[in-house]
Amino acid sequence: MAGPRSEATLIDAEEDLVVAPPVAAARRRLRAHPALIMAGIVLAAVNMRAALAGVSPLLGEIGRHFRLTATASSLVTTIPLIFMGLGSIVAPKLARRWGTEAALCGALVALCGGIVLRIAPPVVALFAGCAVVGTSIALLNVLMPGLIKRDFPERAAGMTALYSTAMILGATVSAASAVPLESALGTWQGALVSWSLPAAVAAAVWVPQTLMARRGTRHGAAAATPLHVGENGPKLSRSSLAWQVTLFMGSQSLIAYVSIAWMPTIFTDHGMGKGEAGLVFAFSTLLQMVGSFIVPMLAGRMRRQRLLAVAVSALMACGIGGLLLAPVTGAWLWAAFLGVGQGGALGLALTMMVLRSGDAHTAARLSGMAQTGGYLLAAAGPLVLGAVHQATHGWTVPLVLLIGVCAGLALVGMGAGRDQRIGAPAVR
Repeated sequence: MAGPRSEATLIDAEEDLVVAPPVAAARRRLRAHPALIMAGIVLAAVNMRAALAGVSPLLGEIGRHFRLTATASSLVTTIPLIFMGLGSIVAPKLARRWGTEAALCGALVALCGGIVLRIAPPVVALFAGCAVVGTSIALLNVLMPGLIKRDFPERAAGMTALYSTAMILGATVSAASAVPLESALGTWQGALVSWSLPAAVAAAVWVPQTLMARRGTRHGAAAATPLHVGENGPKLSRSSLAWQVTLFMGSQSLIAYVSIAWMPTIFTDHGMGKGEAGLVFAFSTLLQMVGSFIVPMLAGRMRRQRLLAVAVSALMACGIGGLLLAPVTGAWLWAAFLGVGQGGALGLALTMMVLRSGDAHTAARLSGMAQTGGYLLAAAGPLVLGAVHQATHGWTVPLVLLIGVCAGLALVGMGAGRDQRIGAPAVR
């Protein structure tokens, strides 16, 4: 019988790897410098959403500069999502070959390069940069939680809270500063490329950790070897519960990234100033901390998470419904509903990956399936709603469709929130 848990265990990207002895010894030496590791984690987390959130308030300017339609403009947020899904597949392989530290440092260097590439003159460079940014964020998404679990086993909860807070604050500052930076620097290109500097600083902090972790390792030798050969445990592709968790992850991500892509545009299309629209969006992003902190704590203490799934879906539906009825006059309230709901939905999705798994090996596999499938599903959201907006010349139909996604999220959450683990019989 699956009982309630007080705390969800973090999923480690190196869960199924046996680390080479020189790497293990180097990591023990690294743990003697926890301040360096902590600084690296916080700086990396700040950059994990900033490069995406800072685009949203400037999407109209980018579209006008390149003469893009609404559908084509949505590719600026769709392409990173596609590569966030695909990049999740290769992250464990990079960790095995080069070590987590080197993979993280490489991801931050690539993120810096992708941000710069987005402002290059040809439009193809914009989309290529988006692909690099998405792949880089995917590596950070998969590798960071396991690093925290490995290096701060006794303080994992506190470090996770710090990491999550830094990630949300990075996105909030990026969204709030996008328009002021554009005004101060004179171009949207200057505002976008400015976020390459924090990525470069974070990469620089990870360089000494990378060198220390690989010291003593024979040239060309892998950092770790697989513990499991093949797919041990339950076959996830045949598990309805695994698919429900994946669909829950994908559906909540779809709603979140549609908001990232189009929320400021919805406000400006209804007469709100571009600067205020960016601040409202930043406020919504900031409030995600409330949901992401409270909901996982509640979920870990409950046998079934069905009520929580319905609650976060309803919060987001209320926010979207408000955008239909009074998008400008009630903007701050709708942003609050969306922010708390989105933060709670993400926290619940990540928690259910653990609560629905019988062991760490299954949890790691389910995490890979849910993040890969989830982000690929989410990638359709900004593109499809942008196309519908372009076809209908308004936001009514796209927002109604998004409310439908919220209803589907609640239904999928009813299944994913059952008191059951993958491969185990259902508990009634």
